[in-house]
Amino acid sequence: MAKKDRTDRQAVIDSIRSKQKGAEKRRGYAIVGICATIALLIVGAAAYQPIKDWYDLRGFEEQGLDEIGAAADACGEITTKKANGSQEHVDPGTPISYEDSPPAFGQHYNVWDTIDRKLYTSSDRPDVGELVHNLEHGYTILWYDATVAESDAMMDDLRGIASKFDDNANYRNKFKAVPWTSEDGEPFPGDEHVAMTHWSVGGAGESAADKQVGVFQYCSAPSGAALEDFMKKYPYTDSPEPDAI
Repeated sequence: MAKKDRTDRQAVIDSIRSKQKGAEKRRGYAIVGICATIALLIVGAAAYQPIKDWYDLRGFEEQGLDEIGAAADACGEITTKKANGSQEHVDPGTPISYEDSPPAFGQHYNVWDTIDRKLYTSSDRPDVGELVHNLEHGYTILWYDATVAESDAMMDDLRGIASKFDDNANYRNKFKAVPWTSEDGEPFPGDEHVAMTHWSVGGAGESAADKQVGVFQYCSAPSGAALEDFMKKYPYTDSPEPDAI
């Protein structure tokens, strides 16, 4: 009888262990399934924005720069201001105060951004002191504020505009679109949400420091037409260091 009791107890124990193993295996499968689902969601989220950007840009392929965004009259008159700061280089991180929002000239960092990237967000934009060095090299910079950054339509227009400058071997494509934030300085004047700036020497080939001016044009929205006119009037050759990339 004792032997039978031991056999029965062992059978119960074996049954319990079998059920536990089965439950553990099901939990393992569930965990693997959840992890796989999370991984797919992460990969999908990472791929979504590039795919969306590519799809959105297709609509701009047949459009000229002057057809993208608002009409040219969304921008005010071009203004200029006597410039200074040419060749005044300081180390990155050195505090620099600019009078204008945004700057078109001034003391700047001894490094600059490459020509490759055309459009930035607030999370990856170079420092203002670095971008001013780009201005010294002949770049036109289109600065946009939080109103533009929060508008899907206007950001799509900026992506379309930036796509027209993707030939990095052509110095005429010295262009960047970058955000201007509350941490950078005062808001743009009036109800303007875009500003285009250029560091001019008073015409291509000029070298006299007293002819240098900062060029400004403010707009209510991104305008490819206004930008095209602005860059024709103030090309990269009209800058303190046009041959530097």
